[in-house]
Amino acid sequence: MNTPTTPTLRSLPLVARGKVRDIYAVGDDRLLMVASDRLSAFDVVMKAPVPGKGRLLTQMALFWFNKLAAVCPNHLTGAAPESVVAADERPLIEGRAMLVRRLTPLPCEAVVRGYVAGSGWKEYSRSGMVCGQALPAGLTMTTPLAQPIFTPATKAAVGDHDENISFMQLVSLVGAARAAELRQASIRLYLAAREYAAMRGIVIADTKFEFGLDESGRLTLMDEVLTPDSSRFWLADDLRAGRIVALDKQPLRDWLATLGVAGGAEQAALDLPPEVIEGVRERYARAYALLCQGDEDASTVPWART
Repeated sequence: MNTPTTPTLRSLPLVARGKVRDIYAVGDDRLLMVASDRLSAFDVVMKAPVPGKGRLLTQMALFWFNKLAAVCPNHLTGAAPESVVAADERPLIEGRAMLVRRLTPLPCEAVVRGYVAGSGWKEYSRSGMVCGQALPAGLTMTTPLAQPIFTPATKAAVGDHDENISFMQLVSLVGAARAAELRQASIRLYLAAREYAAMRGIVIADTKFEFGLDESGRLTLMDEVLTPDSSRFWLADDLRAGRIVALDKQPLRDWLATLGVAGGAEQAALDLPPEVIEGVRERYARAYALLCQGDEDASTVPWART
């Protein structure tokens, strides 16, 4: 498909096609990351896109990269993505691309949890632990942890499931010093984002970061950051009343689970009803408006030119 919702570029070599983003080489030292409107859940890409989703994810990631730049360096070059593609391709990537430095990615996802939800909740319900860390008994999904916990995961290929791992397993992957650095950087990023989000009426229940190493071996934040695809955003007022109102992908996962969808490499692409697609769009738009645009209405979200 060569449409604005799933752009295909001819002027640059394609390096990788992920569940949501396509990566193109720009020389030997830079990459162009283009966010499509593809929607995935349980590591399965849905048939229908969410129009404008790629623009929203990109603008939200850029917002957070800028806000958290003092906490951790990131992979942005500061150059305009449109400057590296053919003139007729510029409208296809407008607002949905990032021109970034090429890094050596670390083989893990750095997950930080302020609440126990998702795969963490399943593990806690079985064993009282998450990624080898014992947690207090009697927690519910609406119980905040006394301190956020770092729970790494493997980085799976398209169609495979990410798997939670213990800190010692992470040490075996990246070494003790790097694992400790990853944990410290991830928790610092989460705490800074959580403090800001709280002022906007959002609880960041958990989020995942990805890191790489630059040419000098410096730990660098990469990929996306603090979007509804990679985080659990809950409305703070509802949480105080004991309810979880999510502005992220979880309601879609819950809906798919009611149909018995488990995902995985053997799962065919799914065709979602229009109202489910629209629900994703509305939740993502509201998260963007609350976090990135203050009190402005969600109608100002950058869905244009989708």
